[in-house]
Amino acid sequence: MADWPQWRGPNRNGISAETGLLSSFPAGGPRKLWSANVGSGFSTVAISKGRAFTLGNYQEQDFVSCLNALTGKIIWAYKYPQGAGDYSGPRATPTINADKVYTFSREGLALCLDAGTGKVLWQKNIAQEIRSSAPRWGYAGSPLIVGNLVIYNVGTGGAALDKNTGRTVWTSGGEVSGYASPVAFTAGSKSGVAIFGKDSLKAVDPGSGRILWQYPWQTSYDVNAAAPIFSGDSVFISSNYGKGGSVLRITGGKPTPVWENRSMKNHFNSCVLVGGTLYGNDENTLRGIDFATGAERWSMRGMDKGGLIAADGKLIALTGRGELTLIRAVPSAFTEIGRAKILSGDCWAHPVLANGLLYCRNHEGNLICLDMRRS
Repeated sequence: MADWPQWRGPNRNGISAETGLLSSFPAGGPRKLWSANVGSGFSTVAISKGRAFTLGNYQEQDFVSCLNALTGKIIWAYKYPQGAGDYSGPRATPTINADKVYTFSREGLALCLDAGTGKVLWQKNIAQEIRSSAPRWGYAGSPLIVGNLVIYNVGTGGAALDKNTGRTVWTSGGEVSGYASPVAFTAGSKSGVAIFGKDSLKAVDPGSGRILWQYPWQTSYDVNAAAPIFSGDSVFISSNYGKGGSVLRITGGKPTPVWENRSMKNHFNSCVLVGGTLYGNDENTLRGIDFATGAERWSMRGMDKGGLIAADGKLIALTGRGELTLIRAVPSAFTEIGRAKILSGDCWAHPVLANGLLYCRNHEGNLICLDMRRS
């Protein structure tokens, strides 16, 4: 099965290995199979073993919802008290591992649930434990599984719990965190976990939390939210509010900038790296830039705050106003091969592809499933 069990997919990079997808859209767009309301928020969807998992908020409660991925019918839902907050709803996406569901609330509550029943296996408010205040718009990083650990972007440089018991394995101090989800990486011969904090990128040892290296990256309002993207011995980081992006090369355990410019300013939706080209949302413009040099290849206006994924030689982009766009993932020229209006409202969560089906949602909680399979 081509499941999508966590934020940004099987490899946490926004890229699916699926093929046989639509090469253009029929009139009216891809066929809609079902729709459901899952509560307000920006959580994307995790797909595992025929089930779809997401988070939403309704009437001052967060809901962890498990739906049938083919029909949209609710299998179970678990709720807990949670204020809607500024621009309501949870931000993080559930992570599925070994028939368990791991979630993280905007106020720092970590949950582990049974994927089949929704039974709580353990819970812990990590932020309270380490006396860390949530960032301005709440915690947004999705849990990362590394071996027997589940790692969160909370505190100065992350925290890790035992994935089976919730026991605290390590923490890093109570400083306010960034918004980005942790990412596991290998650069050269060294492996680690990247924690994009409020003012720096930190690489930590997943077993101990020891900082391997760090690089300062100050952004207005401390909004470092997009994922670091690793390729070989290099990593791309990006932020909005006029900051821009940079590729760093990791040599001798130290990051050194290769280039830095303002051609790609990711707000919170991350780029995808396909064949040496970074494709992403540069502050309302879908843009392709060269990973090695930062040079622009092509651009398309009108993304608002939307996001994208890549599959089958194509970019699948959902604009912030609900237009689904299919684009060839080539650096030579911008070539749009499909466009359809599929949702209204604020569509800031990137689309999710699993087993030929595409899952898209808006902030208001309308989740839809589209058939992307070529007939």
